Amino acid sequence: MRWQLSALNRRRWQSFKQQRFGVAALWCFLAIFFTSLCANFLANDRPLLVIYKNSAYFPFLYDHPETTFGGELDIKPDWQDDYILNLIEKAGGKVFEAPIPFSYDTINYHRPAPAPPSSENWLGTDDQGRDVLARILYGLRTSILFGLTLTLGSSLIGITVGAIQGFYGGSIDLYGQRFLEVWSGLPILYLLIILSGLIDTGFWSLLVILLLFSWMPLVDLVRAEFLKAKNYEYVLAARAMGLQNHRVMIRHILPNALVATVTFMPFLLCGAITTLASLDFLGFGLPTGSPSLGELIAQGKHNLQAPWLGIAAFMTTSLLLILLVFIGGSVRDALDPRMVSKSTLPGQPS
Repeated sequence: MRWQLSALNRRRWQSFKQQRFGVAALWCFLAIFFTSLCANFLANDRPLLVIYKNSAYFPFLYDHPETTFGGELDIKPDWQDDYILNLIEKAGGKVFEAPIPFSYDTINYHRPAPAPPSSENWLGTDDQGRDVLARILYGLRTSILFGLTLTLGSSLIGITVGAIQGFYGGSIDLYGQRFLEVWSGLPILYLLIILSGLIDTGFWSLLVILLLFSWMPLVDLVRAEFLKAKNYEYVLAARAMGLQNHRVMIRHILPNALVATVTFMPFLLCGAITTLASLDFLGFGLPTGSPSLGELIAQGKHNLQAPWLGIAAFMTTSLLLILLVFIGGSVRDALDPRMVSKSTLPGQPS
């Protein structure tokens, strides 16, 4: 059986497509995201492909020793040195490098640090001689993946807690609200700084710490929808027919609650990326040396004599957040019943 969208969802999709800025922002965001996922192919200090003596090698996936290409030492070759490249060329081989021959941690020893933009380093280098464009590509990948994971985890916890409070009500709702009042009153930023100072922060540990607090904004939205929808006639009829509570919640009430949740998710993603950049800027985020937008912003602050650092960090972060805000606003308008009622499906009279 072929899966199809319902009439309401088709009208919502048509309403979203009418939001030109939102559609353009969505395509731009997807292009940036998929480009960052290909960072290893676009920015790498190791060649993507080496043809040597009628054999193909992939150094960006596996570290072949120098002896593989006619060298003398059984160690990983330094592809920034011309020694191995000359050996391969003398043997009639070919080397296919990435468009940006630098990884996020590759130091360009041939230029002073920080170096301005040039044909070798398109956006210049930072104060340690690392390519700025390569660090932006890897930093975007880390920030977006971190934000998406945190948003999905927060949505799952927030929807679950809000659904339980709104559906069962009574003492569960009462004690749940008191807990949320206490938990939301904690100084989150100071707790994050303290916790990140006590443990060795990494991608997953930082994600768990932020997940402790980022689920709360969704609880009130989902709780309100469940409090309202549980008294609808079709919900009361389903319960009277003996349908189990979890089936009533998932099948009959949750679709209504997801409308407000989906509207809020782009803004949650925006907040997650901003929080990670803020922690990295303060030095309490990802480990030192990790590609990060916040770390690049901090370098721009500390190196005012190198304006390309601050400009690149500001433009990248601003563009990413602006795109997410446009997407969130368009999704909100598309799910608004007043906007959906004004849009018509193709072939239907207006």
